[in-house]
Amino acid sequence: MPKHRKSAALEEKISILPDTPGVYMYYDSEGTVIYVGKAKNLKRRVSSYFNRTHDSLRTNLLVRAIADMSYIVVPTEQDALNLEASMIKEHQPRYNVLLKDDKSYPWIVVTNEPFPRVFMTRQRIKDGSKYYGPYTDAGSARATLDLVRHLYRIRSCRHLITPDYVKAGKGRLCLDYHLKRCGGCCTGLVSSEEYCSDIDRVRAILRGDVSELLDYLRGEMEKLSSELRFEEAQVLKEQYDLIRRYQAKSVIVSQTIGDVDVFGVHDEDDEAYINYMHIRHGAVVKSVTLEYRRRLDETVPQLLAYAMAEISEALGVVYDEVVVAEMPDCEMPDVRFSIPRRGDKAKLLEVSQKNARQHRVDKVKTIEKRDPSARTDRILERMRTDFRLSELPRHIECFDNSNIQGTNPVASCVVFKDAKPSKKDYRHFNIRTVEGPDDFASMKEVLTRRYSRLVNEGQPLPQLIVVDGGKGQLSAAVEALDDMGLRGTIAVVGIAKRLEEIYFPGDSIPLYIDKNSESLRVVQQLRDEAHRFGITHHRNRRSKGQAVSELDSIKGVGEKTRTALLSRFRSVKRLREADLDAIAEVVGPAKASVVYAALHS
Repeated sequence: MPKHRKSAALEEKISILPDTPGVYMYYDSEGTVIYVGKAKNLKRRVSSYFNRTHDSLRTNLLVRAIADMSYIVVPTEQDALNLEASMIKEHQPRYNVLLKDDKSYPWIVVTNEPFPRVFMTRQRIKDGSKYYGPYTDAGSARATLDLVRHLYRIRSCRHLITPDYVKAGKGRLCLDYHLKRCGGCCTGLVSSEEYCSDIDRVRAILRGDVSELLDYLRGEMEKLSSELRFEEAQVLKEQYDLIRRYQAKSVIVSQTIGDVDVFGVHDEDDEAYINYMHIRHGAVVKSVTLEYRRRLDETVPQLLAYAMAEISEALGVVYDEVVVAEMPDCEMPDVRFSIPRRGDKAKLLEVSQKNARQHRVDKVKTIEKRDPSARTDRILERMRTDFRLSELPRHIECFDNSNIQGTNPVASCVVFKDAKPSKKDYRHFNIRTVEGPDDFASMKEVLTRRYSRLVNEGQPLPQLIVVDGGKGQLSAAVEALDDMGLRGTIAVVGIAKRLEEIYFPGDSIPLYIDKNSESLRVVQQLRDEAHRFGITHHRNRRSKGQAVSELDSIKGVGEKTRTALLSRFRSVKRLREADLDAIAEVVGPAKASVVYAALHS
């Protein structure tokens, strides 16, 4: 296969690359970092970019833009992964996967002070404070914070309270003290030891390590009860019950599973959503979802490696056992990976993947709520991809034939604009040139009449035509477009009823679209609407024909009389049920008597 050209200087650099793990950086002609990558073997990995033409267009574009490179050698591949992640954040290269980081996620912080404060924040400052999270939404963070403040009297003021501050008598009891939300540590009513003991329990709750805290509270309750200190025991019991209810809100997975980390993936087009869950004592105590946008068709194993590095850096996680659906694209000798097929760990993985999918759904709903047209654009873009179109199908028309044993053959045309029915543009056709039940010829006649008229009147043509039927109806539609010189101007597909196959011109193998796809739902709605509209027209034609035939047999009743009667009573059945006076109001007493006698003879 042809190789990509490279400058002599670049070729020389590549030739002396070491066979060791490391991170490499590509620069464009202006010296801007355009790609950062990791490698188990630097020489082999970098050389692979230049010794062949790649399947991905974006990778080929990257290689053409490379003017220079540099690299950093590291001891292990895991070190390379961590360094790669930090350098991508630093340089934001245009060809690297785009991580939508967690800057907007809320955290709960326990400050690094003699009398620590506990509050929610969206900014992390390196001042020795301990941050817990991130929380997937502010509501869950506030609920946890409310629990902590309900259990323990933690100060909320911003004063820097130290032992010297207390001794100097600078503190004053505030409203929180009188509302029993604070113990009054600023005036010495609570010692540093007592206050920090409560903070230790708060930390345990924020870590999700409530089992040990519950054991401690249970032991203290029993001790106080044995000493007949029932009021104090009751306070601990209320704390115990609150923490138990809080624990019950965690997703309890299994009492046999200890501490594990789970990564579930939802992969969709150029985007991927990776959910991370931390399991402690069998319960999900932490969950966060990362969003990635592909730049060079990165694989799921590569994205998993990025996500593991990101979570490790952001949350300070040290992995021991990790549950995944696929092995990450990075060797981690100290980590045990599980790819479960059944059992509790498989259920864990399913929960994580469901959360990743739900994150995508929530994101789409939020976008569509802010911008209602976004949903339409998303559906049309999905249809453009699924049906191999060159432009968005904002105008779609669907055709259906309807006849019963060859009688009263009709066809319907329904029109969707921006994926919604445009009923004022619906049309129905009475088949003129076809004798008998010939759906193929009927389809050709209808399309020829429809688009010849649109062309002659200078009306806009649709971007997509859908015909209800398989290869036969599709071939007839294509033949009609060929005869009018519109082949290639309008895309056309056929939808078969049995398995919802989508047929394309010249392709004998149908496309099976995901049953939950919005593209398929739009086409099904088109097909069902065309069928309903056609059946209604066919039924009206047959009813009208039967009614006219019956009235035709009555001597002395002409066309004007028949029209007047059907306009008033709508059907022969209703006319037969009407009394003589009602009929006389329409056609006069003399003709009313004739009609009434004929219908009741």
